[in-house]
Amino acid sequence: MEHELTLMAVHAHPDDEVLGTGGLLARCAAEGVRTVLVTCTNGEQGDDAGGVKPGEPGHDAAVVARRRIAELHESAAHLGIDVVELLGYQDSGMVGWDANEAPEAFANVPLEESAGKLAALMERYRPQVVVTYDEDGGYGHPDHVQAHRIAVAAADSTDIPDKLYYTAMPRSGIKQMSEYITEAGIEIDFDPPEDFGTPDELITSRVDVSSYVEAKVKALRAHASQGENIFLLRLPEEVQFMAFSTESFVRQRTRVEVPAKEDDLFSGLR
Repeated sequence: MEHELTLMAVHAHPDDEVLGTGGLLARCAAEGVRTVLVTCTNGEQGDDAGGVKPGEPGHDAAVVARRRIAELHESAAHLGIDVVELLGYQDSGMVGWDANEAPEAFANVPLEESAGKLAALMERYRPQVVVTYDEDGGYGHPDHVQAHRIAVAAADSTDIPDKLYYTAMPRSGIKQMSEYITEAGIEIDFDPPEDFGTPDELITSRVDVSSYVEAKVKALRAHASQGENIFLLRLPEEVQFMAFSTESFVRQRTRVEVPAKEDDLFSGLR
């Protein structure tokens, strides 16, 4: 099948593809846009079988990586993703973990090396639209920050993408969901700080992905080994729909004319 348009999403770990961009990937795939997912690390610092954490007895990083990559491919199938590219770097772990210090950890790999690998993929697939995290990686995770850095560097060096977007979680949506959970008496640990998420006035693009909520939930469930960490799967269906039916982005750059507020990341390109 000949694709005129290509979307590339650059993510840090297996499972990151679902929450912020799963609906976008599924919708684009359904609309005939070629979807390319680049996952930078193998997720070694995730949970092992039985919820065994990194550093605990019985945690086998190699086994975790193999399991998580298999889960990634299952997730991608649910979302209809055309191509999954693995950069294969080692998971750096959360801020303050011992894994941060490993020289081979993704966050410590020289930018020119990792950005060069991504640039080669941009040359191969020629995406008009690239999506990744903001400068803080959404919440400061070292691998998310590095994924942001290499995506921007590769976009700059190749000058291929017409549009570059950062994923966003609107503060109003976070507040709405928090209030709903409290009012409904749902017993779950969800108490984000007031400044968590992206200020609504900065969001340029909101994409309706309500038709793909079921696909997103299936994709999240595919990452079963990390299920303990995905609290949204423990929420009632109506809350999941509230959280999953719209995906938001901040347009960082464009070289085509677009409306100030978009409902389609390919506006100006179709």
